[in-house]
Amino acid sequence: MGRMGFSPKHACLTDEKDPNRQKITNLTSCLLVSCQLNLHCEVRPPFSSKFPLPFFPSLPIGTKATKMSTAFSAANFSTQSFPLNHTSTTSHDSPLVFAKPTSQFLRSTRKLRLSSSSKLNLNRRSGTVVAVSDVVKQKKSKSTPTLLITKEEGLELYEDMVLGRAFEDMCAQMYYRGKMFGFVHLYNGQEAVSTGFIKLLKQQDSVVSTYRDHVHALSKGVPARAVMSELFGKTTGCCRGQGGSMHMFSREHNLLGGFAFIGEGIPVATGAAFTSKYKREVLKEADCDHVTLAFFGDGTCNNGQFFECLNMAALWKLPIVFVVENNLWAIGMSHLRSTSDPQIYKKGPAFGMPGIHVDGMDVLKVREVAKEAIGRARRGEGPTLVECETYRFRGHSLADPDELRDPAEKAHYAARDPITALKKYLTENNLASDAELKAIDKKIDEVVEDAVEFADESPVPPRSQLLENVFADPKGFGIGPDGRYRCEDPKFTEGTAHV
Repeated sequence: MGRMGFSPKHACLTDEKDPNRQKITNLTSCLLVSCQLNLHCEVRPPFSSKFPLPFFPSLPIGTKATKMSTAFSAANFSTQSFPLNHTSTTSHDSPLVFAKPTSQFLRSTRKLRLSSSSKLNLNRRSGTVVAVSDVVKQKKSKSTPTLLITKEEGLELYEDMVLGRAFEDMCAQMYYRGKMFGFVHLYNGQEAVSTGFIKLLKQQDSVVSTYRDHVHALSKGVPARAVMSELFGKTTGCCRGQGGSMHMFSREHNLLGGFAFIGEGIPVATGAAFTSKYKREVLKEADCDHVTLAFFGDGTCNNGQFFECLNMAALWKLPIVFVVENNLWAIGMSHLRSTSDPQIYKKGPAFGMPGIHVDGMDVLKVREVAKEAIGRARRGEGPTLVECETYRFRGHSLADPDELRDPAEKAHYAARDPITALKKYLTENNLASDAELKAIDKKIDEVVEDAVEFADESPVPPRSQLLENVFADPKGFGIGPDGRYRCEDPKFTEGTAHV
């Protein structure tokens, strides 16, 4: 029933002289009228814009009136039915008459109000699964709006976001100076997602990231020195220089890794969530309410592992939140060109879990949604799929000249900088003064400069470390009969490139 706007003349392909043609056409028309009278649905006409990609509206940070990007109540997930939210961007047929759009988000809809006498039943197994885009509607307050954060929380969010931005800018400088090697993927522009989610976690909670993992590590508490040293390939790095940019890991901080191949971290995150559930329900560790966050991009959401893990997590009600960092581009492929339905959050209800879309350029909106999703997982209510629509300010990696995206598109999102928006919110609501924010900026600059100096002065890994963590039996290949590492023998590398 996704096509509500097509003409009955396209409904059958029989010859015009066929006596049954008129009957079939009439029957099709009746079915269309019946569907229109009995479905209260939401459809969207073909996407039309100056640019092929959606633009966010310029709304004040923290605004609660936006349909797709405010907090939601877990109770609503199982007690309400909501209209079908269907889109199509390929039709050439004349659309029906639509009401004025409620917003300009990619996921926004235009309501077709025909009848409210019938609700679409979205029941699965037990209880009701809903399109959470409708759950997140907020009542507009008639009184003075309540602040979403305290001063302490606001300063913490600001400091974390500024640290991520300054750190990545420094990474770009060091990369072009030859201090880093391989591919380096920066997080500029997406800081609201990392900060909005990770700063709500406990130390015991786990985070699984992608190749764009530096800022996730910093938000989780890994020191800037350890992250920068890892990027420099030094022994003082969080992986002793063996991981590099795409493989940050810290057992102490429960950062379970950055993963270079898309989708490969999702099964690891699902396993971590299963561990939490097993400890609590089988080993009877009552205080084990640990939650796992799995971060990945829009390009991953057509990957088989994504669907398999959503199914398993929903089936076993695992304490996990799947966080889609939809920056609208998978390397050089537009999200709208690569998937049959660009509304990723809708894949959640298909597996029996809530799915929600949020403005990923607004840290306060992300934080509201994250607070409820993490709370659901901690209470044992199962997983949530959250799509954060965001934008990266640099190319896919530092080796990408970033020539495929429209300059006007990039300029538009640059004007919606999440750090600038948070700074404005803090000052306008008297949560922080300019002097306090400048003091944080100065502090972060010193932290990043210190991290670079520390990494530059740190030693490189010894040759003996080359074969560590390669074989399950360290004596099988890496250690010779004399008990010494084979790679310590000068003859070990004869005829090969110097190690």
